[in-house]
Amino acid sequence: MQAHLFDGTYELFRAWFGAPPVQFEGREVGATRSVMRSLIGMLRAGKVTHLGVAFDHVIESFRNDLFLGYKTGEGLDPRLTDQFPLVERAVAALGIKVWPMIEFEADDAIATAAAHLAKDDRVDQIRIVSPDKDMCQCVIGSRVVTWERFKDIVLDEPAVVAKHGVSPESIPDLLALVGDTADGIPGLAGWGKSSAGKVLMVYKHIPAIPDDAAAWNVPGLRGADKLAASLRENREAAMLYDTLATLRIDCPIECDLDALAWRGVDQPALEAVCAELGVSADTFKV
Repeated sequence: MQAHLFDGTYELFRAWFGAPPVQFEGREVGATRSVMRSLIGMLRAGKVTHLGVAFDHVIESFRNDLFLGYKTGEGLDPRLTDQFPLVERAVAALGIKVWPMIEFEADDAIATAAAHLAKDDRVDQIRIVSPDKDMCQCVIGSRVVTWERFKDIVLDEPAVVAKHGVSPESIPDLLALVGDTADGIPGLAGWGKSSAGKVLMVYKHIPAIPDDAAAWNVPGLRGADKLAASLRENREAAMLYDTLATLRIDCPIECDLDALAWRGVDQPALEAVCAELGVSADTFKV
């Protein structure tokens, strides 16, 4: 059997930007309705049986304490951010395990659950339902994969290498060197995806990369002297960026397989949240 781990923040953002706005009693509810319809559709079709959904209950996390430039919720439309508590309650009312993250991020919850479930022999495959390249660091062979469900693209370990030029374990190092604008990680001057990929395929992790380019043995690499100088002069920053990009697998969440088993909607909770959304609970019958 498969276990599915959803990036609820991505689901909400996608619904917000992709679905028409809908107001009920002066409150924007369209994205929440869309997320509910999407998830209940998968449950009705029997495509998922064990699942958890992680949300960034607040956008900021422990990473903001480590680096002032890390992403924040500044500039987000309050009509979107106001739906976070609502969508969390709505998804929980569907009978789905919800992880609302505060100190950690939704990605950390997913990484924690994936690492835990990978040790359970009852699980044939864990699917991380997200297109986020950060999540590729969680991939293990074909046992833990990412799934971009709207394009039906599955990335196992060989596919991660083919797409990003590095193995899953080197994804945080790649993001540290190249940068990740979505998360506010600036990266190092001169380092691009191609050059970083070639270096990391040899050395795997930043600490193993020699300071002196003369000691490098990286086939097909150009500009090694400049790259080495950039890393040498900014190694401390690179290690901080690597910490920011590395997902935690020690979140204090309930993620046992039994906790993820879907056993039907929570009817009283569903009726209550549907009253807030201005829809009938019958909309979400299975």
